[in-house]
Parts: sequence; C-alpha cells; structure tokens
Amino acid sequence: MSLIGDGLDKAVQKAFTRPTPKSAGAQMRYLVKQLGGTRAVAQMLRVSQRTVERYVKDQIKKPRPDLAGRLDREVKARWQPQIRAKAKAKAASTDGIIIDTRARLGYTAPIGSTDQDRIRHLTVALPPVHAARLFDAQEQGASDTRLKEIAAEALKEVYFQDGGRRAGSLDEVRFTDIEHLEFDL
Repeated sequence: MSLIGDGLDKAVQKAFTRPTPKSAGAQMRYLVKQLGGTRAVAQMLRVSQRTVERYVKDQIKKPRPDLAGRLDREVKARWQPQIRAKAKAKAASTDGIIIDTRARLGYTAPIGSTDQDRIRHLTVALPPVHAARLFDAQEQGASDTRLKEIAAEALKEVYFQDGGRRAGSLDEVRFTDIEHLEFDL
C-alpha cells in the first residue's frame, strides 16, 4: 500500500478491543468464515485451495514469510469493522488525529522569506476536518501522493499558519523525504 495509508491503518488498529488471531490456522479459519469459502481465500492469498484447507485443519502450522505477511495483512484489514468505523468516525467528527513525522518540510512564499526546506520533527494534533479528509481520501483509494498532499495542506494550516494567525501569504507546503511517520487517534 502506501506510507500514509499504512500509517492511518495502524492508528485505527490501535482501537481494536480484541487481539487478532495469531496462528496461521486461526487466521485462515477467520478468512474462510469472512469470505465464505476456501476458494476465495486461496485466490486472494495466491495459494492453492488445498493449501488453505490444510491450514484450516492445522495440518500446516508455519507459513512461508511472504504468505505469513499477506495473511496477517488480510486479517487485520477485515478485523473488527465496526470498531474501525467508530474510531474513524470519532476522529473525523470530534477528536481529530495526531501526526508525528520527521521529514523535509518547506514552503513556497513571497520573495524575502526564508522558505528553505529542512528536516523537521513535528508532532501536531490535526483537527477533525483534516482527519476526515485523510480517511475519506484513503477509502476512495487515493494514491500516496494525494494523501501526502492532504497531509501537507493540514500541516500548512495547523503548524505553519497556526489556524490563520500567521504566515497568511504562504502558498504551498512541500512534504518530502519522510524518515518517520506515525498517526495516533
């Protein structure tokens, strides 16, 4: 997926009330139940239907590393959908979202200002409107570039312009060379 999209997913996963299944057999059984059969799970994970059946019966216990990653990712993507929806709705309506990043940030501004890009470490609480924009764009399948633009616009408004109290003539914020990015609800 994408750096920002994965960060948003990890933030929402922190709201889970129960742990995801750990063993490969339990994960396979969960996916079979969710998708309604072993054939659909096999196609999704790009393995044979017989392999899925063996995992369900615990005849195979330890998957290959690439299959283990796909299996874990698919289970987490489907785990506790109502909790996930509530967490997103709460962030988008009342709480907002916190972004913690270490990246190269700069901006375009009128001549005479110091708009040089530099590495900054920021921890900023974004208001609910920006959280809603990020989650909506992610659900619509926006690219990592588009999610990065939305995050840059949010940082421009909240961090650089301080909600309209300063730097009113700021045009565009550049958000590049991301070394660290983490979201929290």
